[in-house]
Amino acid sequence: MTRSEKEELNRDLTQGNHDGKGGEEGVLPVNFIQTVITEDLQTGKNGGRVHTRFPPEPNGYLHIGHAKSICLNFGLAEANNGICNLRFDDTNPSKEEVEYVDSIKADVQWLGFDWDDRMFYASDYFHQLYEFALQLIKAGKAYVCDLSAQEIRNFRGTLTEPGQESPYRNRTIEENLDLFERMKKGEFPDGSRVLRAKIDMASPNLNMRDPVLYRILRADHHRTGNKWCIYPMYDFAHPLSDALESITHSICTLEFADHRPLYDWFLDNVDYGADKYGRPQQIEFARLNLTYTVMSKRKLRELVEMGYVNNWDDPRMPTISGLRRRGYTPEAIRLFCERIGVAKRNSMVDIALLEHCIREDLNMRAQRVMAVLRPLKIVIDNYPIGQVEWLETENNPENPAMGSRHIPFSREIYIEQDDFMEDPPKKFFRLRPGGEVRLKSAYIIKCEQVVKDADGNIIELHCTYDPDSKSGGPTAGRKVKGTSHWVSASHAINAEVRLYDHLFVKENPDDEEGGSDFKDFINPNSLEILTGCMVEPGLKLAQTGDRFQFLRQGYFCLDPDSTKDKMVFNRVVSLRDTWAKLKKKRS
Repeated sequence: MTRSEKEELNRDLTQGNHDGKGGEEGVLPVNFIQTVITEDLQTGKNGGRVHTRFPPEPNGYLHIGHAKSICLNFGLAEANNGICNLRFDDTNPSKEEVEYVDSIKADVQWLGFDWDDRMFYASDYFHQLYEFALQLIKAGKAYVCDLSAQEIRNFRGTLTEPGQESPYRNRTIEENLDLFERMKKGEFPDGSRVLRAKIDMASPNLNMRDPVLYRILRADHHRTGNKWCIYPMYDFAHPLSDALESITHSICTLEFADHRPLYDWFLDNVDYGADKYGRPQQIEFARLNLTYTVMSKRKLRELVEMGYVNNWDDPRMPTISGLRRRGYTPEAIRLFCERIGVAKRNSMVDIALLEHCIREDLNMRAQRVMAVLRPLKIVIDNYPIGQVEWLETENNPENPAMGSRHIPFSREIYIEQDDFMEDPPKKFFRLRPGGEVRLKSAYIIKCEQVVKDADGNIIELHCTYDPDSKSGGPTAGRKVKGTSHWVSASHAINAEVRLYDHLFVKENPDDEEGGSDFKDFINPNSLEILTGCMVEPGLKLAQTGDRFQFLRQGYFCLDPDSTKDKMVFNRVVSLRDTWAKLKKKRS
């Protein structure tokens, strides 16, 4: 991201949407949608009710962009003493699976929201939607069309030229009723006929040029089985499902702004019972676009099905399940969604802000532990053979309430390979031949000898320690510039560590200029697996999903792949906070 783009992003995040500091719990920052709701409540519109809904399609796993919508819909309802439905838009059985339904429910609950007894499906309304379609046919406002999908596109016209009416547009009401009934009975092949609304083929809004309401599709539906072979289109099912659920504010992403006249047209021309259910209002907000990732379910599915990632919950994926497995917390994601605010125009959000939010959250809650990812063995020659000391160290210096623990120290330890250099540059404050370093919460050691193998690789260091330099002791005043983390060789637990990086090397992989494909920008180094890592023994009690800060390494989470014989840790995020540095530089 260029400097100007980042400055523009910062303005989006700090002007008009949110101050970037967070609001009171249960209260959303002021945004243009909340302003609309506040005015509606003041005027008594909708009887003073606020009723929203989150309407995902069960055709894939939810991603961080959906998290923004979840937080917005459920958050607005909560902040205004309203309620929010969970409704699955299951109108395309060829791409929908129960697996996706279950994953969506789990994601919404994990984020901290509950729909109580208000879980619905568009398929709940299939019979009513069919009856609504009959209403339109009987009113002369819908007709059965025999044009193919490509012909319909060709007849639609362009932004500057009106469309051309279908030759089937003026069928009689009786013929349309007969054909639509026969479509329902399965007398015609898939794709051979559709039901279209009769609106205006010359409308400047292409969505109003006789849109398709129903298509023939023989596919096993995850809830209705083979009962139906015609299915409503989203633009038809969505507003009427909203109406039947008494939704007051139907909050959609910005790409549906051009569909709003059609949304209103269905509500105006179908007798769904407005006196009973009220009338929903569609409001659009900008969807989330995040650097170094893609937010299209189709593209995410492609990554999964073509094996670029291991599954939908691969920790490199922007899916909620992937972020959860990587070690993100629901609190961090909600904080991120709050800080990016609600805008009326699309923008690109720097992924560094998401990483900043998880660091901010884990900084106070994650226990600090010592883990050596690339071990280098040290033998402390003057430390008694067989002796073990249990040294006290703090669990989290940022949160003293987390207390302390004891870790074993012995004659043989491991430090990081990078913490030793045989011929170091200036200002290298780790261990060097003849040099000293303090071991975290332990002693000062001095390197006396370097042991190499036949190929000249350093395999071991021999050191001495200063018994009077014990951390926290009365004679620990001697100072050295460098401090290293370490683990006792005889007590350490062998672990596998997975270092994750951005999935793409390009800030906007959706930018496919020059005929490139988004997959051309996949980062070949997005995952590095380290084996033979050594972690302190207390981690053997860790449970799947537990998060820790590995000192000087980053934040890590215990992966579900872990077994009693092999612990597997995922790097949630490194310690380097580019977002905080950028904010500091601007200030």
